[in-house]
Amino acid sequence: MCLQAQGKLCRSVWKGLVLGTLFTSFLILLYSYASPPLSLSSTENPVSFRCQPSSNSGSYLRKANTSSGSSQHCVPRHNLMFLKTHKTGSSTILNILFRYGEKHNLHYAFPRGRNDFEYPSFFQRWQVEGYQPGMCFNIICNHMRYRHSEVSLLMPQDTTFVTVVRNPALLFESSFQYFARVVPLTWSLPGSGSEQKMDSFLRSPLSYYDSSGFNAHYLRNLLTFDLGYDNEIDVGDTKAQNLLEELDKRFHLVMLLEYFDESLLLLRELMCWEMDDILYFKLNARKDSGGSRLSPEIYQLAQEWNALDLLIYQHFNTTFWNKVEKYGMERMKKDVIELKRRNEELKQECIAGGGPVDASKIKESGLQPWQPLGKTFIQGYNLKKNILPQHRQLCRSMLTPEIQYMSRLGADLWVTRLWGNIRALLNW
Repeated sequence: MCLQAQGKLCRSVWKGLVLGTLFTSFLILLYSYASPPLSLSSTENPVSFRCQPSSNSGSYLRKANTSSGSSQHCVPRHNLMFLKTHKTGSSTILNILFRYGEKHNLHYAFPRGRNDFEYPSFFQRWQVEGYQPGMCFNIICNHMRYRHSEVSLLMPQDTTFVTVVRNPALLFESSFQYFARVVPLTWSLPGSGSEQKMDSFLRSPLSYYDSSGFNAHYLRNLLTFDLGYDNEIDVGDTKAQNLLEELDKRFHLVMLLEYFDESLLLLRELMCWEMDDILYFKLNARKDSGGSRLSPEIYQLAQEWNALDLLIYQHFNTTFWNKVEKYGMERMKKDVIELKRRNEELKQECIAGGGPVDASKIKESGLQPWQPLGKTFIQGYNLKKNILPQHRQLCRSMLTPEIQYMSRLGADLWVTRLWGNIRALLNW
């Protein structure tokens, strides 16, 4: 029997093991019967939107220098694959991509029935809603475990491939705080809270970690896992170097969360977009996300435990600053100032109270962000009432969370909604 002091934990474990397992099994069966995978036979007739190079090639025509650096005239690119990695600010980037695609009436490759492509399973084409062999899309950007051979067959040949990475120690901290309740390996860790449990884990990870355990990928080299590679590769293995070379060939831009504004400006340059296209408000942020609480010792242990992620991060940190140098350091500084200024103006125009609030204080359900299992620490926003007419739609779009925006764009999220209703009924 559960001790009184451990009652909440035991009830949570019981719910997670029994109800979660039964509900997941039910969904799998229902989903299989409702939407069987389509045949991928090459003999089937392709649909009208064929995977051919777009007329919007985006080739640059360099002009004379201006006071802010070299200007350029080019055709905006519309075809983009954004690999949404975990705990890297990617929800904010999705909002930018949703607004851009909605503005230009682009075709999204959305998951069938849910807001991710059956993560943590590898991505497969049939997971795309409405997929037919030969079909192409302009944008694909939801969570997946990346498989380049499958993704590339869904996108035009001139598609730009982009992702975002984060300091591995801070990524691990955020992942542990967010996902600990869905990783059974963490339930036996000593400590009264997630921070103490994380410290206990990092001081002796092999005492608790099992690579084959349920959701264990959240506990080690999560970035590597999301990118589609074995997150147990030793950094000294030749496979690690091959991995870096392969990623270099696949991705045109790897953004850095720590330099978010600079990353968006590089994306704008690469896609030939306007400054208006990359304006943003920070979405899906934790209440306590103001800064890391890792001590120097725990920070070092987190880096060592996620050594493969660190290898990837250091590599793309170098390539990132090479791109910034080509962009122009002075030009970048000026553009960052301009982007921050534009964001602040919209913040004052759009957001009631001028900033994020706790979930319980969000007045509109349409602006309520999705919360992790058993938690309500993801903040959101309230929309101001008296907004200038020309900004009303933009303000609402910029504050709309991922799930609601996907529904607005026509995604069928019946699995996600059903799971949300079950969680609300059980008070999870």
